[in-house]
Amino acid sequence: MPHWSVYTGRSEPHDGIDDLPAPPPWRAFDGGPALPPPHDGDDATAVSPDRVHRAKSYVAGEESVRLVNAALCLRRPLLVTGPPGTGKSSLAYAVARELRLGPVLRWNITSRSSLADGLYQYDPLSRLYAARRQEGPGGVEDHLRLGPLGTALLPYDRPRALLVDEIDKSDLDLPNDLLNVLEEGQYEIPELVRAARHSGDGAAEVLADGTDTPVVVRRGRVRCRAFPFVVLTSNGEREFPPAFLRRCVRLKLRRPGRDQLTHIVRAHLDPPNGDADRLISRFLERAAGGELATDQLLNALYLTGVAGLDAESRDDLAEQLMPYLSAAADGDGF
Repeated sequence: MPHWSVYTGRSEPHDGIDDLPAPPPWRAFDGGPALPPPHDGDDATAVSPDRVHRAKSYVAGEESVRLVNAALCLRRPLLVTGPPGTGKSSLAYAVARELRLGPVLRWNITSRSSLADGLYQYDPLSRLYAARRQEGPGGVEDHLRLGPLGTALLPYDRPRALLVDEIDKSDLDLPNDLLNVLEEGQYEIPELVRAARHSGDGAAEVLADGTDTPVVVRRGRVRCRAFPFVVLTSNGEREFPPAFLRRCVRLKLRRPGRDQLTHIVRAHLDPPNGDADRLISRFLERAAGGELATDQLLNALYLTGVAGLDAESRDDLAEQLMPYLSAAADGDGF
């Protein structure tokens, strides 16, 4: 493996991100002063047991490991495509946990999502109401919070992990709108730029995404130091502009084969509930038609394993249950 392959896919957290080589000259950023990581800890990738479990048990293929490292080294976003249930979103949590990048910042895309939603939210009405209740409206920063993309681009010493989930659900303009921000690694907050004209040092304390701890933004401008590890997921339901694709490292995930599926089952159910080989065979036959996602197999194995049935009855029940156990709520499985 190249010396810049800091991500191994083996799930053991380590500080290898500190050994990442300097960025290419055209991808070096100098935002500052540097901010410390949000907090340490092997399981600081998420706030729910589901996310922690995904990060610990994710089984990465060789191609995934290779292209994650390429994205980290080149300081480029990783565009991950593939059918539901192939682990697209789980990859971001697994990388963040192994490389100790802190909690994953998550931006769930809908058809109404805009670039501004990802950067920050400003509520002028709350400022107006505050002005009515007291002598002054307070500063603009009291009514502003950074979004997941805006937080990821703060000048952290280590890259933050940002998951932009299901970008293919966005309107036609969002991928192009992201181009400049992801290329330059910086953005402006116009409300703070205007407010800075009337303050001494132009410093404003604003809340970052996922925390109540304020960070300092100077003169309304944010520029990263360590380019974030950005994972954009897509179910492959649309084409993206060529200019957008050129700026991404592209990874296409496929449905797991027998060997990988066996590793996934063992990672999630250790030991598996009974002999899973026969059910995996049946699952692969049905999944070939695009009917099933991996987490449906895991759900069926778990339910039948705790039912106290003999092997033949357990397998029959699991096969009957699989089509009715829907994939994860966010459209992606384990």
